[in-house]
Amino acid sequence: MVLSRKYVVQTPFVGEPNKSNFKIVEEVLPAIAENEFLAEAAFISVDPYQRMKLGATFPCDMIGGQVAKVIESRNSEYPVGSWVMGHFGWRTHTITKPENEKFCGQKPYLYKLPDFGDLPVSLALGVCGRVGNTAYFGFKEICQPKAGETVVISGAAGAVGSHVGQIAKILGCRVIGFAGSDDKCEWLVKELGFDYAGNYKTTNLADFLKETAPKGVDCYFDNVGGEISSTVLSQMNNYGRVAVCGAISGYNETDPEKRKATMVQGYIVGKQLKIEGFQVNRFADRTIEGINQNLKWVREGKLKYKEHIYEGFESADDAFIGLFRGDNIGKSLVKVK
Repeated sequence: MVLSRKYVVQTPFVGEPNKSNFKIVEEVLPAIAENEFLAEAAFISVDPYQRMKLGATFPCDMIGGQVAKVIESRNSEYPVGSWVMGHFGWRTHTITKPENEKFCGQKPYLYKLPDFGDLPVSLALGVCGRVGNTAYFGFKEICQPKAGETVVISGAAGAVGSHVGQIAKILGCRVIGFAGSDDKCEWLVKELGFDYAGNYKTTNLADFLKETAPKGVDCYFDNVGGEISSTVLSQMNNYGRVAVCGAISGYNETDPEKRKATMVQGYIVGKQLKIEGFQVNRFADRTIEGINQNLKWVREGKLKYKEHIYEGFESADDAFIGLFRGDNIGKSLVKVK
């Protein structure tokens, strides 16, 4: 008999998530059946998308990815001792089989981790996992950057944004990031090699871009939306490319007036911009390709990472709430025990 603990979302999020939305419950798992395995969570991922992807019925189990270790198995492809990444949700133990695992009802999203060597397995939720693939495929496939071009990134100190900026530098681009504190901006420039970084809370973004990108912006990787994005679009060059990854500026906003931003259609038409939203599961069949490339860059010292780790399963709700307050630099994770 295995006792699993899991997070249940009791009520819909209204405004900023809070601890009263969550409850930890226990359940006894059955014996594993043919072709199944039992996995024990080591690290759980907290990400902004989780706020938007819950179902319409409450209470419901909290969704999310995790790195787990197979501790019992009746599946030859997933023997005991294997490390896996799966969208099992916020739970300590999971019984599953490969054909059950689909992310948001779409493509299968379960795989064994490649050999990380002396690197931590937690990277499978960040720079060498879903986050890294979001940056890698979203930036390369949609923005299609060229050496010498100017790239702007909003939410640049987050897990995805900081990764995109480093890929842009690897590819020979000029990189400008926006983040929410001076410390984050300093980290982007001094540690990650961004050319410029501006604190969107204290900086006039239009003036900042005129100074740091006097020849205009070629590519924009948007994690934030809202007025920041309207300002960046106004300063883009003809035929600029925009990858829209998220819109976190509006996720918790309940006032309709504050969800408005300057109209951008004039810029889109006048500058003939290409704007495309995406979700990383579009590239699920290329998952290992992205992981191996990012892993190679990490080992070569070309790609740095920062993990914001919360200790203990009980801290997952705090980690999630902290995302929307800007508490994290880099990838936010929960170490289960």
